Amino acid sequence: MRNATFRQLRVFSEVARHLSFSRAAQVLHLTPPAVTMQIKELEGHVGMPLFERNGRKVSLTTVGEYMLVYARKVLATLKDAEDAAARLQKLETGSLVIGMVSTAKYFLPHLLAEFRREHGNIDIRLAVSNREQLVKMLHANEVDIAIMGRPPKELATRAEPFAAHPHVFVAPVDHPLARAGQVPAAVLKEYDFIVREQGSGTRAALEKFLLGEHVELRVIMEMASNETIKQAVIAGMGLSFLSLHTVGLELNNRLMAVLDVDGAPVVRAWNVVHTLSKLLSPAAEAFRYFVLERGERYLAENYSAWVTLDT
Repeated sequence: MRNATFRQLRVFSEVARHLSFSRAAQVLHLTPPAVTMQIKELEGHVGMPLFERNGRKVSLTTVGEYMLVYARKVLATLKDAEDAAARLQKLETGSLVIGMVSTAKYFLPHLLAEFRREHGNIDIRLAVSNREQLVKMLHANEVDIAIMGRPPKELATRAEPFAAHPHVFVAPVDHPLARAGQVPAAVLKEYDFIVREQGSGTRAALEKFLLGEHVELRVIMEMASNETIKQAVIAGMGLSFLSLHTVGLELNNRLMAVLDVDGAPVVRAWNVVHTLSKLLSPAAEAFRYFVLERGERYLAENYSAWVTLDT
């Protein structure tokens, strides 16, 4: 391992992340043969194979799983050193890795576009996943800063709320409950529901609400995609519980309706989060301040018309 390079470790980490040589090549802007060559050279330094290849299927060997832990530690330490150097130079340059839960993709790119106009020298990479996966990425120091709802209790983090995050029950526009006015939560158990997967923040918010209302839903399907759930609701397959910030387009075009359910909307908060052990670079600090200053205003201007958040 003495002759292994940082480039080889980066390539190894990306292939392990995606379990795909071609996908890693796309992310790293390399050709697949170049990725394969880097992995072969690293395997030569280790003296054992890091991946098992069965056709197009790629998986880590036991040795690869061990090496991945150390590779990520080395790369995280290098990133911290780069951030420290940037801080000492007082320059808002370099790279910034922002992690976000999938629900945030409906508004964060708009904020990032504004941020880039003011900080054009920063190279930004987005990592999108559900809450459970994002917590793992924070723990592994794979992201500089994260945008998420419920901050992790299992990590020592600094979590700063910057905006209200309402969750609502939604239905097709022609559904009887869409015209029923205010309804008790108990009525929901009479209808089919399509819900987010375990590990998502939206699912956790729903389960907390149902527990408080002593209601058990008739769940016919779980999905990891907000987009697929919305299409299923529009098609009349069932009702759902989603972040208001995911359904703006559908509400504007009258493809979906927000139900007036007792106790809803369920209002949580959006947080900008980083681990306490993380020394933020000037780029990360600039983004943190930007979100805290601009995030609430943007969301209020674009989403507050559909629900009253004083419930």
